Amino acid sequence: MDTFQPTPLPAALSEATRTIMAQVLAFISHKQASEADFNALALAVFAHQFAHNAAFQSFCRQRGKSLRTVRRWQDIPAVPINGFKALSLNCEPIQPEAGHRVFMTSGTTQSVRGAHHHPSLAVYDASMVHNFAQRFMPGPQRLPMAVLFPTEQLMPNSSLAHYLALAKTHFGTPSSAYFLNEQGLDVPGLQAFLQGAQAASQPVALLGASYSLVHLMDALAAQGQRFALPQGSRILDTGGFKGQSRELAPDDFYAQLTSTFGVPASACINMYGMTELSTQFYDAGNAHQPSVKSGPHWIRSRVVDPLTGLDVPEGERGILVHCDLANVNSVCTILTEDVGVLVPGGFELHGRAQGTQAKGCSLAVEDFLKATRS
Repeated sequence: MDTFQPTPLPAALSEATRTIMAQVLAFISHKQASEADFNALALAVFAHQFAHNAAFQSFCRQRGKSLRTVRRWQDIPAVPINGFKALSLNCEPIQPEAGHRVFMTSGTTQSVRGAHHHPSLAVYDASMVHNFAQRFMPGPQRLPMAVLFPTEQLMPNSSLAHYLALAKTHFGTPSSAYFLNEQGLDVPGLQAFLQGAQAASQPVALLGASYSLVHLMDALAAQGQRFALPQGSRILDTGGFKGQSRELAPDDFYAQLTSTFGVPASACINMYGMTELSTQFYDAGNAHQPSVKSGPHWIRSRVVDPLTGLDVPEGERGILVHCDLANVNSVCTILTEDVGVLVPGGFELHGRAQGTQAKGCSLAVEDFLKATRS
């Protein structure tokens, strides 16, 4: 990894936003932080968003929450993730000419897509780089990286495209390259990349969407080809399959990665992230299922009943709520639609909300919209 220096904050930002962003950047750069430190900064971020995000303030007031009543990070109202589809949840005005970036959720041209606005990517980038260095890289040395996802130029509104570009820039060697473009997956190019690494005994990293790795494995299987990548090689997958490839159970998926590339499941890392967050979660490998996801010291998670917003008893399934201090410009606490269970060291993912839990998430969205439009 190179010595990371955050992008200077744009002069167009308000003084209040520049101040809170600087505080969050300093917090991220620390090796760790106490619960008290996290709580203090979470309350400062909440105060900033309560003052400058009108839709969020309306939601908070409707729930009887204010600077006086929110005493802990757990008290900050969680905005349903679909709120990003219905409203512009911003503290800063949208100014594309000032370098403003917007990441959009996946969806068809007919569906409504959620939008997460970033007047500066300084905090997002710092969050990704510091976290990736600790959770994915096996040591200080860069690795040749094969990226199985389009470039930022092809997908400028994709948070994953930006995430992978940061990985390649800050952690990849000059031989790192993209192998997915307008024409599809570059299987011959990937074969040459992997054959070269194998011949040179050079550890490499494969990074991309889970479905891209399935397509690659299917293409290699059709040719009867397998690899034995050098020790120290790593694979990162994210995003699941989303109907874009055949479905695989986690055990089968990681067993097939090991069989195809010779990379042990313990070195196959799954990243759990979303457009509406600025911080990602990782597991420590997938030798055992379900793997445990955890985040860095600037994010915390709860598991709640979506109907009441109250924490469920430890060990029970509920809907994940994340409090991400890197979400400076929008809302720091979001109610996902992902089912999870808190366990020692983090949480387990148990898929998307179904049945009563899905209904609870929908009602939470209705409640949010009613509060912000009244």
